Order: sequence, then C-alpha cells, then structure tokens
Amino acid sequence: MADLPHHSERNETPLERADRNFGELLQELRVTQTGVQILFAFLLTLAFTQRFPSLDSFQRATYVTTLLLAVLAAALFTAPAALHRSLFQQNAKPRIVRVSSQLATAGLTVLMLAFTGSVLLVVDVTLSRGAGIAAGAATLGVCLALWRLLPLLVQRSLRNEDPQPEAPHRERSARSR
Repeated sequence: MADLPHHSERNETPLERADRNFGELLQELRVTQTGVQILFAFLLTLAFTQRFPSLDSFQRATYVTTLLLAVLAAALFTAPAALHRSLFQQNAKPRIVRVSSQLATAGLTVLMLAFTGSVLLVVDVTLSRGAGIAAGAATLGVCLALWRLLPLLVQRSLRNEDPQPEAPHRERSARSR
C-alpha cells in the first residue's frame, strides 16, 4: 500500500479529491488572508500619522512598495474564491484547484516581500537604515527558510524514508485474529 499514491489510499474519486484539496486550500488561505488584512490595515494607517511627512524618499518608496505588495498579496489570496465563483458548476474543479494553488504560492511569495518591506520600514524609522536593512534581510531569510527550505527538507526526508510504515500495526492485526 505504501507504493500507491495517497489518493488511492483514501479511496476517493478524482472529483472527491479535488473537492478535498480545494477545501484544504481554502483553510490555508483563511490563515494567510487574516495576516494580509492586518498588515494592509497597518500600512494604510501609517500614511495618516503625524510622523509620516518626515519620512525620507527611501522610506516613502519602501512604504508605497510594501503597500502595493500587500494589496497584490490580498488579491492573489482572494483570487481562488473569485475563480471558483466564476466557474461554479462548470465541471472545472480540478483546474480551479491547480490554478488556485499556483495563486496561493504566488501570494506567499508576494507576502514574504511585503513582510520584508514592512519590517525594513518600521526598523528604519525607529532605529536606523542599517538596522532596517538587517531586520528586513533577516525577515526575508526566516520566511525563505520556513516557507521554501523547510518544505523541501520535509519532502526530501519523505522520499528517503523506509516505505514500510505500518508494519507493527499489521503484526498486531495478525496476532489478534
């Protein structure tokens, strides 16, 4: 059974698998969307603070770029719902899932850049340009490590695992007969 694809172990049809995958994707998007909304709201309020006019051109450029990245991330994370709504009941669920997954991946990349820009801006304004750049680089590094490197390492470890996961369970089943 370990040699079978995971969907064969679940005994589901391709359409059931697409429904499950879309449901799982929507759950992931709910988590990320909340963070994007909070970041976007924070960025929107910055322009109306008393200190905003004193920002230099680098800080203003960082602010506008980060604000636009947050908007783009929000658009990418909400696009799967719009895509699903547009193609509802047109037998397109597997394609909707594939495209939505790509949109979510692009959204995470853009969100990583928005996080980086936000940290860069806030630390630059509160401490110094050098500290802002260092904090932004660290933020980018942490996101890359957690969102790109960690999944690659887990994927590699899954490929290297011994394909006999449920041997003790099978022995117990045989003994209990």
